Amino acid sequence: MNLARISTSLRTGVTLTRAGVLRPDRPDKLARVGLTLLRWGPTPATGYAISALRTPDRPAIHDDRGMITFGELQAQTNALAHGLRELGVREGDSIAIFCRDHRGFIEAAVAASKLGATLLLLNTSFAGRQIAEVCASENPRVLIYDEEFSDLCAAAALGRTSVIAWHDSPRPSHSTIDELIAASSPSSLSPPRDRGRVVILTSGTTGTPRGASRRQPRSLDPAAAFFSRIPLHARESTLIAAPLFHSWGYGHFTMALALSSTLVLARRFEPEATLAAVATWRPSALVVVPVMLARILELGPEVIRRYDTSSLRVIAVSGSALPGDLALHVMDTFGDVLYNLYGTTEVAWATIASPAQLRAAPGTAGTPPRGTRVRLFDEHDAPVTAPGQTGRIFAANEMVMDGYTSGDGKAMINGLIATGDVGYLDTHGNLFVSGRDDDMIVSGGENVFPREVEDLLAEHPAVDDVAVIGVPDDRFGQRLRAFVVPAAGTELSEDAVRDYVRDNLARFKVPRDVVFLDVLPRNATGKVLKRELRAR
Repeated sequence: MNLARISTSLRTGVTLTRAGVLRPDRPDKLARVGLTLLRWGPTPATGYAISALRTPDRPAIHDDRGMITFGELQAQTNALAHGLRELGVREGDSIAIFCRDHRGFIEAAVAASKLGATLLLLNTSFAGRQIAEVCASENPRVLIYDEEFSDLCAAAALGRTSVIAWHDSPRPSHSTIDELIAASSPSSLSPPRDRGRVVILTSGTTGTPRGASRRQPRSLDPAAAFFSRIPLHARESTLIAAPLFHSWGYGHFTMALALSSTLVLARRFEPEATLAAVATWRPSALVVVPVMLARILELGPEVIRRYDTSSLRVIAVSGSALPGDLALHVMDTFGDVLYNLYGTTEVAWATIASPAQLRAAPGTAGTPPRGTRVRLFDEHDAPVTAPGQTGRIFAANEMVMDGYTSGDGKAMINGLIATGDVGYLDTHGNLFVSGRDDDMIVSGGENVFPREVEDLLAEHPAVDDVAVIGVPDDRFGQRLRAFVVPAAGTELSEDAVRDYVRDNLARFKVPRDVVFLDVLPRNATGKVLKRELRAR
């Protein structure tokens, strides 16, 4: 083992000890924990097995069905794994999940890990055609979905074994997770030779979603790097409001496994219900996407003050751009507990911004955590190092995807993979994300990134929501078109929008077209579906 590896291992050990992951215990328990980790590696199967060994009676999940303990979850996921094996699932096969946030999702993910199966996470915003296309290309052995999605899954389910994860009718059309558990043995399984993969689909905001395949991490180093920047602690509670099928929600599920955290889940996000859950279950962490924070703040100070949110030490946000004014409003309301993570499906995380960084530089994506490298390159693949100069963002860490399941890949430079975004660094090394690299437009020879115009218009008191795209223009090559959702009870004209931009930004950044909408098309994580805007 070289000195760098020894140093990394020591830092990982110190961080995990501070987070409470490594702690004293009875010698027999420590031996069993160590043996479990050695046999299974850092997988979802391992996380719940260790928690069941240490604290079997502690709550593992609070969801819309109630509470389930770590011991119960361990036995039930054993039984579900046996049941899925009886349905023909073998090591290396794929299991697709099309579920909202509830225990069925968690049980299916852990059972897949125990079988060494690949987990395919389907976005609950997908149309039936998209589900069928993804299942045709990925060919899962079993499709697990919530009963409410039966019509959407009908085409994908043809000729494929289906299992219902959540149902409200007395007699679902297919076998349910609960029936498989009840009919199968809760006995332990032997570790698979292959620890399996997770395939997370890209958002598809600009085109067809693609499956990014990731192996289970080889060590606890990535988790330690994460905990060193976002102060989660073992044996506390985490409320995951973000969708579990998304890399952000799923990532916090895996972090909770390492921490033996209790998960608080709800099948649907409702702003006031989320505050009520914080007041009831007293989680130390709330995991959200930016649009969820905006909806919570829209409740107003009077409603927010009804709920005790003082337990929150961390509000972790990711999934889409975090406007600087939103970050400041959140911290002014809930305290300096906001952590902004910038990452993509392909690279997991690239940078993390602490509350102090967000106060000093609102809107920043922060700096890379330990074990992650981030570099900027221009269109000729030359390094971009000057503060304020825009470049394409590349990153590398242990969590980077193996590749797309289609066989395609992303651009690579010096071992770093393209995130697909562009941005710049300030004089302190803080990263600012300007937008997607394919969002940049050239208007009259000037480079324009819509994100800058969007952030400005979002600050206008008469603007509730906004998105900006580039459209073809015979004279200038491209021009900006702004889609604006006016705030309730306000009056806003096209000229007022253009004048506001003209007063604050360069002339070539003024949108030539302004289109007023009642609502912007967004996916489940709050990202604007610009392909739908372009289709207009």
